[in-house]
Amino acid sequence: MSDSESTVAPNQSSAMDAEPQNQQPEDAPSHKPQKPTHATSFSIWPPTQRTRDAVVNRLIETLSTPSPLSKRYGTLSADEASAAARIIEDDAFAAAGGSAASEEDGIQILQVYSKEISKRMLDTVKSRTASASAAQNGASESETASSVEDPTAAPLSEDIKTEP
Repeated sequence: MSDSESTVAPNQSSAMDAEPQNQQPEDAPSHKPQKPTHATSFSIWPPTQRTRDAVVNRLIETLSTPSPLSKRYGTLSADEASAAARIIEDDAFAAAGGSAASEEDGIQILQVYSKEISKRMLDTVKSRTASASAAQNGASESETASSVEDPTAAPLSEDIKTEP
């Protein structure tokens, strides 16, 4: 046998190498999960500035565009909504941050934050509606008072009674 007959070309496989060497048994996982070399930390509280800005933008949209809330309480102008949204978010953030007992209460703090935002948004639109109604009622009452006398008012002569 010569050297050329016993050598196997690099791209050819011999009869002994019927199975590919890189193939894993069928019951073995296709990849081995590797543990991260460093610990990843995920914190839900406090929210990032980007998240807080997104909350403010959503509040502005909710307060200034047609929505179920605006159907009942009316919409705010973009400027009013922007100012109100920033105050609502800042106040809710401060209130939720003050309720933090430990750093591990992230979910509970986030729930407080969310509830505070909802409560303050509703209070804002309600107070705006109430003040608008009061102003409107005050204007209409002053017009009514100047044009119509109060039927329950007694004449001055009846108020003062003297006994003989």
